[in-house]
Amino acid sequence: MENYYIFASVFLVSLISLLGVAGLSLGQDRLKKISLVLVSFAVGALLGDAMLHLLPEAYGEMGSETASLLVIAGIFIFFILEKFLRWRHCHSVECEDHFRPVVVMNLVGDGVHNLIDGMIIAASFMAGVPIGISTTIAVILHEIPQEIADVGVLMHGGLGIKKVIAYNFLFALLAILGAGLVVAVGTAQEAWVAYLLPVTAGGFIYIAGSDLVPELHHETDWRVSLLQCLLMLAGVGVMGGLGSLF
Repeated sequence: MENYYIFASVFLVSLISLLGVAGLSLGQDRLKKISLVLVSFAVGALLGDAMLHLLPEAYGEMGSETASLLVIAGIFIFFILEKFLRWRHCHSVECEDHFRPVVVMNLVGDGVHNLIDGMIIAASFMAGVPIGISTTIAVILHEIPQEIADVGVLMHGGLGIKKVIAYNFLFALLAILGAGLVVAVGTAQEAWVAYLLPVTAGGFIYIAGSDLVPELHHETDWRVSLLQCLLMLAGVGVMGGLGSLF
């Protein structure tokens, strides 16, 4: 039953790749407003999942010192991936990847990203269904604006709409491979999977702080800033509510 939840959730996350194409039909202004809501909410959801679900579970499993070191390791791992794979969490359709060839680099970075997402979701479900559900929601919330940006980059690189859909979905399916690897290893030695939880928390903290929050600082209007704060709090609140619900 646990494996059913894992692969159903990972496949759902893979389907998010198709929303990027659908998002282009909304128009530039509407898409920008939706992106603002999603990114703000995603910051709260990522931090809430890390602080309220993943870290408490990790501290209970291995103690605070080991878990804290693994959180730092997670931050470094995601930093290194972003540096050496030119992996950028861009959340605006105007974003351009200045590294060439843009299409290959974007697909490679997105493929690694999706592989890790699958591993994160699988490890979370193996720690408990409530943690798995909250982590899946957090992943989905930061995937949607990223996939919209990815579609814009691929089309800018010269791909037609059919190839964009096909390549984007194909590389999104690498999340299933990532989940399968964790399930296979976890079956043999489930204790190993627990170490992915604080690493995942570190990754979520890095994504929220390094990639998403800077996007929000582009808006300086106080009313927009207030809305961002409220949406971030809402994201944290939803993660907290999920914990009490289960």
